[in-house]
Amino acid sequence: MLSDREKTRYARQISLQDFGIEGQEKLKDSKVLIVGLGGLGSIEGLYLAAAGAGTIGLIDGDRISLSNLQRQILYREVQEGMPKASTAKENLMQLNSNCRFQTYDFFLNRDNAEDIIRNYDMVMDASDNFATRYLINDACFKLRKAFVYCSISDMTAQICLFDFKVSDRSYRDLFPEDMHREDETFQNNAVIGVLPAIAGSICVNEAIKHITGMGNTLLNRLLTFDLSTNDFAVFDL
Repeated sequence: MLSDREKTRYARQISLQDFGIEGQEKLKDSKVLIVGLGGLGSIEGLYLAAAGAGTIGLIDGDRISLSNLQRQILYREVQEGMPKASTAKENLMQLNSNCRFQTYDFFLNRDNAEDIIRNYDMVMDASDNFATRYLINDACFKLRKAFVYCSISDMTAQICLFDFKVSDRSYRDLFPEDMHREDETFQNNAVIGVLPAIAGSICVNEAIKHITGMGNTLLNRLLTFDLSTNDFAVFDL
């Protein structure tokens, strides 16, 4: 049930066709975990909170560094050196105190992945390495959860939605594990600051559509785009 204040706050999206009060209530009841609170995850946190997602999990063992601030606009200069997860909660609470936030100031790993993910309806994969992506994929597959995959590098991004309640297609079909070294990571790659903002916003849009049932999603479809050429393409898996 939405309060009058919530109806006013979310009036613009409630007015959307095929969204309405029912869509907002579904968002309010949702539980979404963001894995990784860097460029992608910080944007995803902002827009999930702004949209009124009920419970948002925030997991990252990293701390805020000066070089993060070029693209991780959730954080502030005075917060340099602070843990990302707990700092993200503090900042997001100022945006929307109606949301519930669960923080994990450590990295997702084989020992904790299933225990954490089982508490959420879906996962936002905002990680920066293949090992974590496979871990998210496998845990979601076992638990029959949905997750939005995204990776960014330079001026390019790719996004896909997987939902193991309706399909067995997975990240492993897209990228077989033997294609990559376990320690390979994008975290040191060049990246234009607006790229994670655009990609992260699209990811949240996919999550909102999945949760509310509105529109067509990227289920088992890979969206790729290159900001240097403004080329966008979608491929069926």
